[in-house]
Amino acid sequence: RPRMKKLFLALGLAICTAGGVWAADIQNAEALYREGKFAAALSEYEQLLAAYPNDPHLYYNIGNCYFKMGSTGLAAANYYRAFRLDPRDGDIRHNLSLTLQNSGERFVPAGMPEVLHKAFFWLRADELKGLLFAALWLFCTLGSVWLVKRRLGRTAVAALAVLAVLGVWYAWRSKIEKAPLAVVAAPVAELRSGPGSNFPASASVAQGHLLLLQDSKDDWYDVVVKSEGLQGWIQAQALEKI
Repeated sequence: RPRMKKLFLALGLAICTAGGVWAADIQNAEALYREGKFAAALSEYEQLLAAYPNDPHLYYNIGNCYFKMGSTGLAAANYYRAFRLDPRDGDIRHNLSLTLQNSGERFVPAGMPEVLHKAFFWLRADELKGLLFAALWLFCTLGSVWLVKRRLGRTAVAALAVLAVLGVWYAWRSKIEKAPLAVVAAPVAELRSGPGSNFPASASVAQGHLLLLQDSKDDWYDVVVKSEGLQGWIQAQALEKI
């Protein structure tokens, strides 16, 4: 027991120390940002991100640094990463929407009310998955009761309807979130008819536009420019995968 107490004490001290270091690093990065030293703040946030890769607020702060530095494409990519991790955060949603709008993109699809878009993305993917499995368990339990005792039949049907809605919701969200997206990170990217600089350029795509990745060859990607419906090949170094 004494050894276990020492072990727990050591673990507690390690956790407190790590938390203190993290807080100090965050404060240092925020101070640099407030002073207008955006490149230095960005470096601090990226170092923290290496240790905490699933923190949406680090992606959000990195996006803010890129936005202040004029890299709207990289800002949009990091805001989008933050949104996937925390879709309910109002600041993340606002900055992502504003950055895409400045690039000629729409965050909320045309014709969809914003309140419906918010509701659709209100839950994180893991929360929605957990709710789906809870509904499945409830339906199986109620179904078993009905089969054995012929009771709670209507409740079981209602649970089945809820399960069906959640299933469609989860499948739709999974399809959207698994779509291979990228954003134009270069000031301008040439959209070419084939995977190489020897192919003619059909259009120029400005920084910050969202791209749907279709295929790749060497260091080129076959993409669809979501806002304009254009398709062609863009060099990998001109885009940032999300």
